[in-house]
Amino acid sequence: MRHRIAAVSAATLLTLAGVAGIAEAQPAGLYAPSAVVLTVSQGEDEATAVRAATLSCAPTAQGTHPDPQAACAGLAATAGTLDALLAAPDPNRACPMHYDPVTVRADGVWQGSRISWKHTFSNACAMSATFNGNAVFAF
Repeated sequence: MRHRIAAVSAATLLTLAGVAGIAEAQPAGLYAPSAVVLTVSQGEDEATAVRAATLSCAPTAQGTHPDPQAACAGLAATAGTLDALLAAPDPNRACPMHYDPVTVRADGVWQGSRISWKHTFSNACAMSATFNGNAVFAF
């Protein structure tokens, strides 16, 4: 009887150790990838990017963007709809009425879904006033 209890206890310990080993092999947390390339181009045709930055927001904010944490927060606030970046222009900022187009673009993956977004502003001042301090294209 004593040997059976010892055998059952040993089998139970091995089973628990195996389950613990499997649990440790599982990833600590799953996340959907969020990595984008951001560009600012002079003109409407986007042929020549004046500036570009990479941004990865999951699992941590990083990339060539000068403030990846703020840029990731700015993108997260859009919930993947980048047109929301255009929603809060600074009403107190007056820009000249000359046409010198600037095009911004975001291409990549946001929370596991493919994104490709672009917007053309009439000039750099209009771009700055429209983004109103949002860090996404502040590079």
